[in-house]
Amino acid sequence: MKFLHTADIHLGKKLGEIPLLGDQRYILDRIAETASEKGCDAVLIAGDIYQNSAPSADAMEAFGDFLSRLAGDGIRVIAISGNHDSDQRVSYMSQLVRSSGIYMSEKFTGTLQKAVIEKDGEKVCFWLLPFIRPADVRRFFPDADISSYNDAVRTVIENSPVDEADVNIILAHQFITGAAVSDSEEISVGGIDNVDPTLFDAFDYAALGHLHRPQSAGRETVRYAGSPLKYSISEAGDVKSCVIIDVEGKNDIRLEKVPLEPLRDVREVKGVLSEIMDMPYSDDYVRVELHDEDVPPDARVSVVSVFPNMIRFAVVNSRTSVETDVDISGEPGSRSVLDLFRDFYMAQNNDVAPDDRRLEIMREIIEEAGGEEDETD
Repeated sequence: MKFLHTADIHLGKKLGEIPLLGDQRYILDRIAETASEKGCDAVLIAGDIYQNSAPSADAMEAFGDFLSRLAGDGIRVIAISGNHDSDQRVSYMSQLVRSSGIYMSEKFTGTLQKAVIEKDGEKVCFWLLPFIRPADVRRFFPDADISSYNDAVRTVIENSPVDEADVNIILAHQFITGAAVSDSEEISVGGIDNVDPTLFDAFDYAALGHLHRPQSAGRETVRYAGSPLKYSISEAGDVKSCVIIDVEGKNDIRLEKVPLEPLRDVREVKGVLSEIMDMPYSDDYVRVELHDEDVPPDARVSVVSVFPNMIRFAVVNSRTSVETDVDISGEPGSRSVLDLFRDFYMAQNNDVAPDDRRLEIMREIIEEAGGEEDETD
């Protein structure tokens, strides 16, 4: 049997202030196509289906359309809730949709939830572990010593009836010790949420979610699929993918990473203004780093004509010494001209604010131009 592993879809997420639902619908279509082309029996989704616990109607519709397409192609779905999800919303009508081959994790009750897929005399057991915290587990095991995430996961697995003679696959949404993180994840300070990868030794494959970079953790078959899209500029150099799990039998699993091509990429663009203005028009999501010593006042507006989905604008020159990001998420129209001048000056002068003389000159310019400036220092 074959299965496709993905995770961390985060339906409803924004990149900066730009909604990504169109990009997410596009990549879900690519995942469904891949599952069909590879002859997969099921798609495994290891948590964080939604960006927040109260997803919008549009986000829920996008996920519903994805499930309907897979079910229409005869492909089953096994999914768990992540730390961004509401377990109640993810499990809503789970008993009803199970008749269509869609297994959604239900509210956590202290042990692993089980789903079984059988085909041509073969059987694979799936064990569902939605995102849990130590407090979630202590409720069911009040006498156990559960002071960490590692204790919590160990306790749940030890109290679940996993037969190691079967082919077992676990879906989990936790942070595994030693894995690499990116800027778009929420990881606890100090590593208190670390889970030892050896806790999954009883499973032939661990389909993990929570971290957005595709990677193994401890062994090749304990693996994060990674998010299907880049959700931060720190992921600009990553290649997003899904994992095809080919189960030939017990202790005989082969993995294939299949790249996912997005509708729009996330990348960095660097250079002087003239070079950037000569670049081809692109609606990719970009962070622009300008290296001019004298940055024209309308530089950002000019760059947007080439890269309309610019998510960050940075200046790096001898005066800034280090890169200085200029926040472009706010609405310029809601701020005074003097505020915009102050931000621009600081961006080009190593975060040093303009002195009173420069501010007074700018006030005079604003007045001569017919503007109004009511701010007093």
